[in-house]
Parts: sequence; structure tokens; C-alpha cells
Amino acid sequence: MCQPADHDHDHDHDHDHDSCSVRGHGSRAEFHREYQAQAIAEAGRLLAQREQMGARWLAWVAGQLYGLSPAPFAAMVRRELARRSQH
Repeated sequence: MCQPADHDHDHDHDHDHDSCSVRGHGSRAEFHREYQAQAIAEAGRLLAQREQMGARWLAWVAGQLYGLSPAPFAAMVRRELARRSQH
């Protein structure tokens, strides 16, 4: 995981790490700009299955998120799912 030297934790979080690159992208901000629309679309695809799957949806969506890569993209999708679920 890309982290500045003075940042010693490993979890999904909302604060920026703009000083480190994400798999060939100049910064996390650039990565976010490049993949934001894709993450929103993927969250929409996952949410579209919620009603049809019922109680099985949560386990299914967890598996779908686990299979996404790179990890920062999966985190973007997870945050979008959380954002939409709060409304």
C-alpha cells in the first residue's frame, strides 16, 4: 500500500495521501479523478442487485468488492455504496 513514511496505519480511510502515487498514477487525487465515474457506475451496478437478492446481497456485494482491483478503486466503490446507503 502506498503511504508516506510518517503514516503508519493500514485501513480504508477518507483522508488524502496525495504525496504518494497509486500504481503509475501521479497522486491519489489523479487516481480519484480518473476512476471516479467508474466507481460510481460500479456502485450503481451493485446497488441495482440489492432488492432482487434480498438478504443475500450483503455477502454477495462483499465478495464483489473483494474481487475489485486495484484496492484504491475498491475503496472508492465502497465509499460510494456507503454514501448512497445513507440517503
